[in-house]
Amino acid sequence: MRYAPIIALAPFMVPAVQANQYFTTEQAQKALFPSATSVLATPVKLSGDQRSQIEALSDVRQRWKEQPVWRAEKDGVFQGWYIEDRVIGKHEFIRYAVALSPEGRVLGIEIMEYLETYGDQVRQADWRGQFLGRTTQSGFKLGEDIRNISGATLSCRNVTNGVKRLLALQQVALTASERGAQPK
Repeated sequence: MRYAPIIALAPFMVPAVQANQYFTTEQAQKALFPSATSVLATPVKLSGDQRSQIEALSDVRQRWKEQPVWRAEKDGVFQGWYIEDRVIGKHEFIRYAVALSPEGRVLGIEIMEYLETYGDQVRQADWRGQFLGRTTQSGFKLGEDIRNISGATLSCRNVTNGVKRLLALQQVALTASERGAQPK
């Protein structure tokens, strides 16, 4: 029984698992496009060539062959794109959503689900606000263009890279849809 005190302390020595869902898809859509009267699912299937183009534009690998995308409209007028994505934190996926304008500017970003024990400071409004207005032409260097958060470096880097990749995805695969055609 000499190990009993150590076993009794084990729950206090292991960090609590922090698995939080902050937004459903519908809630994130409403938060990012509050005046939209319709948000239409428009999933995008990417060819190998398109995935290569996205990587060339963003310097970030497009892992998914299909990207969940919705077209936001207000009274039939195109407002922009709502795109859901996931990136790896330290060990777990971070699920987030980005709103992009028809011109390719970030309108907003929401962290939908965060499963890591540490690093959820990426949910802070001031950190997410750094992305507002950014385009594929903007700087995305962590620690210079985008503020890093101590203790959340991997989350910061991977969310930053994810946003940069989604801007490239819009440029490669969604521009035809903005003119009313279906995505490529």
